[in-house]
Amino acid sequence: MENEQQKQTKENSHVSPDQDQERLELLRRSFEVKGRQLRVDLTTGGMAELDELRATLGKEFENPEDKHKAYYMGIQKVLKEYLPKGKEFKEGRDLIYDEKNIFLNRGKKKSDNNGVRGSDGRMTYQPVMNEIVDLVVRWVAESQNPVTLYNMLYDLNEKHGYGHEVYDTTVESFANAIRRLKEE
Repeated sequence: MENEQQKQTKENSHVSPDQDQERLELLRRSFEVKGRQLRVDLTTGGMAELDELRATLGKEFENPEDKHKAYYMGIQKVLKEYLPKGKEFKEGRDLIYDEKNIFLNRGKKKSDNNGVRGSDGRMTYQPVMNEIVDLVVRWVAESQNPVTLYNMLYDLNEKHGYGHEVYDTTVESFANAIRRLKEE
């Protein structure tokens, strides 16, 4: 065991002075410049500085106003307008809202935590919000059938591996029936 460690130490000690100098230069430059990062170009073997602050400022940030409009003036307004109204349809609307919220919360379900989702779909990432807005717009244009919307949301959650709310023991048999229908 000691012989192997001594051999490795000797092998590692055969580092050229150029390699030592390069390492020292990397350490010096990484300490010297804040907000920048060294990047190795694997194709050329060269190094380049990446100014992280400039790269970050150039990106579009999550916009709270856009999220508010997308959620309340887009998704919620359209769903309230096109889903059936009245107490007799509340349970059906809630099923749709639950599937919507599972997607917006990236898979977090109320049934996972004793009725508490632990996340707020209104604050989801902008691309996630945009995806569901597009889905709702497509539903209004093509069908306006609540069952179709439920299936679209169900499929979206399946696509992302998010799963579904578990209300009782019938949920799994319902999910299996839906899958079988889609396979046919």
